[in-house]
Amino acid sequence: MSLSPSGSETSGRAEGAPGARARLTLSHVSHRYGRLLAVDDVSLTLPAGEFVCLLGPSGCGKSSLLRIIAGLQRQTSGQVLIDGEEVAGPVCYVPPENRGVGVMFQDYALFPHLNVLGNVAFGLSAYPRAKRREMALEALEIVGMAKFAKSYPHTLSGGEQQRVALARALAPRPRIMLLDEPFSGLDRKLRDAVREETLTILRRSGASCVMVTHDPEEAMLMADRIALMRNGRLVQFGAPDELFFTPVDAEAAEFFSKFNRLHGVVQNGLVLTPFGGVPANSLVNGTGAEVLIRPEQMSLVTDAEEYGIRATVLRCIPVGSQRLVEAELADGTRVQARMSLQACPPVGAEIALTFNPGAALVFPCRCGREKNTQAHSKLSVA
Repeated sequence: MSLSPSGSETSGRAEGAPGARARLTLSHVSHRYGRLLAVDDVSLTLPAGEFVCLLGPSGCGKSSLLRIIAGLQRQTSGQVLIDGEEVAGPVCYVPPENRGVGVMFQDYALFPHLNVLGNVAFGLSAYPRAKRREMALEALEIVGMAKFAKSYPHTLSGGEQQRVALARALAPRPRIMLLDEPFSGLDRKLRDAVREETLTILRRSGASCVMVTHDPEEAMLMADRIALMRNGRLVQFGAPDELFFTPVDAEAAEFFSKFNRLHGVVQNGLVLTPFGGVPANSLVNGTGAEVLIRPEQMSLVTDAEEYGIRATVLRCIPVGSQRLVEAELADGTRVQARMSLQACPPVGAEIALTFNPGAALVFPCRCGREKNTQAHSKLSVA
């Protein structure tokens, strides 16, 4: 039994159906572990059928938020609503099994004493035995594991175990799927293949999905939208391109890629840098600013007298089909440029570096007040 939003008891199940979708809403959700504020006033809405990644470094609160959505943990304050109905709030708490939510954990949590079919059928106890078997086999068929129904977990590879765990989460036909770092235990080649298969299966299921990850590349590959978290708070929520190209601050930008960082002062609407003036956006004159330039946005030419700022090659590192060039400017500052399908310039060679000022990201300076007033810009690799 559980309480409805009005406070009355209800035993209804938020049971899903094939193709069913649900909208998820978090309203001012916070959670404390003693004095630690792990989730801090998070509000967001996940439209029906959308795939959202909770992204952030370890300890940012993303897994706690996922557990709150699942009903495995009750928040300190705020509300969780599914299709507009409160499932967790000040007076209402619907248990996990009645929310129409499927959960797939990082370690898969398969029972070693049950075969594959038994593992998938385990969460279907509310159904008659024949129906449980039918639903479990259907889920195994979806993930391509029906032929392993009588096998035991220890006989399966990591990728096969992952698919069994996915089948178990899909078997009750949830309207919302929650995934907690589901691919972190796989090697890179297998992870890429299994991730693609899983995304295809989840899209076909019609379930709304929330996945926790600390990997920005994974989030951008899988998500319709990304919820970037930091210190328990929601920093930015939007499409992958929005977070990558228009981050809310320098720290958000640096979560997705490395940067060459320039410090300068705004004069006449421009941040003065060794490469010339960079549009300062809305920063006012006299403000200290940071200009962030991705290594791949730097252009390298071998004729240092032609144009650009002169630099000396310190080293060149092959990274797959790309070359990462580290160079030193005349003032001793080191910068990086990333080239595609080019030969490495020799160590000690003089080159010139340029970039498109319109491609740079500009933010208020995070450095100390003394740097804000420096007359000359400095560069560093972030």
